Amino acid sequence: MDRMQSIRLIAIDIDGTLLDSNHQVSDANLTALRRAHECGVEIALVTGRRHTFALPVAQSLGFEVTLISSDGAVTRLSDGSLFHRDLLPAETAQALTRHMADFRGDTVVIFDRETEGALVVATAAELNPAIRRWKETNPLYLEFGEPLEMAIAESPVQLRFCGTIHRMREAVAILSASGLVEKVTILRTQYEERDFCLVIVLNHACSKGHALQRWAEHRGIPRQEVMAIGDNYNDIEMLHYAGVPVIMGNACDELKQNGWVVTLGNNHAGVAHAVREILGM
Repeated sequence: MDRMQSIRLIAIDIDGTLLDSNHQVSDANLTALRRAHECGVEIALVTGRRHTFALPVAQSLGFEVTLISSDGAVTRLSDGSLFHRDLLPAETAQALTRHMADFRGDTVVIFDRETEGALVVATAAELNPAIRRWKETNPLYLEFGEPLEMAIAESPVQLRFCGTIHRMREAVAILSASGLVEKVTILRTQYEERDFCLVIVLNHACSKGHALQRWAEHRGIPRQEVMAIGDNYNDIEMLHYAGVPVIMGNACDELKQNGWVVTLGNNHAGVAHAVREILGM
């Protein structure tokens, strides 16, 4: 079996990985992925974005793509049909929002729906600057809830806490003392240069890695024939699962110490470089 035949599925993070710093898919990345697809390799985009905001990136590739969104909580096929959804139980989400009352202005409750109320936040006066900016880019989907736990009438996809790195370290410490840690998965996405961190709370055993494993097994693809490319902490489970894990050159130094292949940065078509090198194209 040659190198091309040994990879049957490539899982790719979107932000900081497939997209450059201008939020574009480079011509080199597009060419490499189309070539891999033409050779029979399946492509899955695995992202922290909600499905609606990840879909235009998937469509820009010009071929069928499996879309794993919301950090592994939702998997949909190219035609939009649902393959799997893993929700955070409403009672757990309610208990967490009560426990995290001091972080109310840093909290977003995310639901798997494409209407107003897909994103629920506290009253505008309480919101931190990061969530205020998010509010401006998501006006059609945003709803205010006071108190937040009362707005959780059904199970959400996830809770997110957004803020400075120091503030989110405090949030993780308090989350860890909630008595609910065995019922949830806590992930983070961190950007040192912007002093910004997202703390993501999902259902137990829900992550990009779990979703990728579920999809690969459904497709009958063994993990040694799965390649994954990512750049941040919420990609760790996916990279650990993949038989061929690749970390982006723009990732932090800590993530480059795991023995994974290091490719070029996202502004230098690191995805294309990895695909060409590993698939022998």
